[in-house]
Amino acid sequence: MAWNTPGSDNSGDNRPSRQRKPPGRGLDSLLDTLRGLFGNGGGGILRWVGLLVALWLVFNCFVLVTEQERGVVLRFGTSSRVLQPGPHFKLPWPVESVKKVNATQSKAYSENVPVLTRDGNMVNVEINVQYRIESPTQYLFGSREPEEVLKQAAQSAVREQIGRSDLDTVLGSRSVLTTQVRQRLQASLKDYETGLTVTELNLPNARPPDEVKDAFDEAQRANADKSTAINEAQAYAKKIVPEARGDAQRIRTTAEGYKTSTVARAQGDAARFSLLVEQYKGAPETTRKRLWLDAVQEVLSQNRKIVGGDSRQILYVPMGERSGGPMTPGPVSVPLNQPELLPSVTATESASGPTVPYVGRPTRPKTRDEVSR
Repeated sequence: MAWNTPGSDNSGDNRPSRQRKPPGRGLDSLLDTLRGLFGNGGGGILRWVGLLVALWLVFNCFVLVTEQERGVVLRFGTSSRVLQPGPHFKLPWPVESVKKVNATQSKAYSENVPVLTRDGNMVNVEINVQYRIESPTQYLFGSREPEEVLKQAAQSAVREQIGRSDLDTVLGSRSVLTTQVRQRLQASLKDYETGLTVTELNLPNARPPDEVKDAFDEAQRANADKSTAINEAQAYAKKIVPEARGDAQRIRTTAEGYKTSTVARAQGDAARFSLLVEQYKGAPETTRKRLWLDAVQEVLSQNRKIVGGDSRQILYVPMGERSGGPMTPGPVSVPLNQPELLPSVTATESASGPTVPYVGRPTRPKTRDEVSR
C-alpha cells in the first residue's frame, strides 16, 4: 500500500509506521539503550564522549589475573593489596593501577665460581639455583634488582661455606655443604627483602683449575693409594687380631693347666714325703734301701745299657743311632760288634751301704779299620 494513498491515516507523515518490538534482553536491550541515549541519530558530540568515557571506565576498572600471575594494586604509587587469580575491580587510573608478576614460574641460575678452601686450595665450584617469586610486593619494591641480588648472595654463600671446609670435603662430601649454602642463601634473600624463595640448590661439580689439574690428579691417586693401604691394613688387623687372641687364650689355658698340675704334683710330693718320713721313723734301714733301689731303677730305665768296670759306671751308646732314629750310612757300612760282658764278680758289702755287684772290664770292641782288615 503506498504511503500517500488517499484515505489513509498517515496525514502529516508520509513515512510508513514502524512496528514496535517487544522489549528484549541481551544484545538487543543494549542496542535499544544506546538508541535511547542518542535518539534517532542525533544528540551531539557530548553523548559520544560520555559513551567513550563510560567504556574506558569499565575496561580500566576491570582486571583479570591469570592462574600463574599475581597482581599488585598501587594506590597513588603505594602498594595497597595483592590480587589473586580471577576477575577483580579497582579504582580507575590514576587512582589505582595494577602490576602483574608471574609468581609460579621457576627460574634458574647457573655459574662456575672459583673458591679458596680452608687449606689453601683453589677449586672451581658449579652452582645451580632454582627459584621463584614468593612475595610479589617485595619482588617489585623490596630491592632494586632482586635477581642480581640473588646471584651475588649465592656466590657469597658458596664462598663462605667452602672457605670453612677443606679440599677433601669439597670434592667428596658436598651434600652437607649444599644444605648449608641453601640455608645461608635463603636467609640472605629474606634479609635483603627480594621476595624470592629458593626451591632447589645443587653443587654438582667441583674441580681444580686447569693450570693445576695434573698435580691435582696425582694427589688424588695418592689419596686413593692411601685409602687402599688403609683398607688392606684394616683387613689384616681384622684377620690377625682374632688369631692372636685365640693363641693368647690357648697359652693362658695351657698355663693354667700347667699351674694346676704343678701345684697338684707338688702337693702330692709333699704328702708322699710326709708319708716317707713317717715310714722312715718306723723302719729306717728298710726305707733307705727301698729308696735307693727306686733311684737306681729310675736311672737305669733311662739308659740303654750300662757296663760296670773299675768300680764305676760306663754308658754305652751305639754310634749307629742318633736321636732315636737310624744314622745315614756312609760309603762303607760296617756293623759294630757288641761288647762282651765278663762274668760278674760279687764285691764285699761295704759298711755304709748295700752290696753293689761288680762287673769286670769289658773287652775293647774292634774298630772299623780292624774289621776291614
